[in-house]
Amino acid sequence: MSRPGPVKHSVLIAGHATSLSLEDEFWRELRRMAKARGLSLAALLTEIDAARGARSLSSAARVFVLKALKEERS
Repeated sequence: MSRPGPVKHSVLIAGHATSLSLEDEFWRELRRMAKARGLSLAALLTEIDAARGARSLSSAARVFVLKALKEERS
């Protein structure tokens, strides 16, 4: 069962600890996508972090999931 709001997780990215808050649905998709790419969740989040620009990491993760799901449909 999904929780109604964002859930905060601590992660290690590029050697430093950080946290981000995402809804359960986004966490599930990120884990699925990481597994499909042969990556750990931390490795995928490191890639997202490196490409996020001025967005927060949480926002960048949501946008990453949205774009990836749209690409899967195409």
